[in-house]
Amino acid sequence: MSRARLCLGLLLPLLAACSDQRAALEFGSPQHSLTLVRVQRLPWEKTARYSIVAARMPECQRRHDLGSAAADSKFEVYAPGNDAWILQQGKRMFVVETRTCEGFAKLEAAPEEGMGPLRGTFQLRNGTLTAVAAPSDEGSAGTVAPATK
Repeated sequence: MSRARLCLGLLLPLLAACSDQRAALEFGSPQHSLTLVRVQRLPWEKTARYSIVAARMPECQRRHDLGSAAADSKFEVYAPGNDAWILQQGKRMFVVETRTCEGFAKLEAAPEEGMGPLRGTFQLRNGTLTAVAAPSDEGSAGTVAPATK
């Protein structure tokens, strides 16, 4: 066996180690949702790249980049109203909307009007990205869609 083939054989598991996980919070139906995408290039890396997909099908769907954060980051989803959603990961906050799916911005501080009720959380559970709907008195919390790879 040639040295090049041996090196390629040893490196192949590293190249295949990229982890791409997704989890969705649904709001009333699978057509209205936020899906968090988590990409970690190598299993030992302590960070991952995140993006959020806002969808209200068939009207709109758009992916927005959230940048890098800790590989085990937890994202909380709040609903201030009018199909706007606030994502909070540690001290970082973003607002995204699902009316047109175009609106997206990083927030420097919480809105003066408040964040709205917690609708759910994206978090790692046993190494798998999971969406967990927040409990609700009125049954208005988002539902959870299974994570896919």
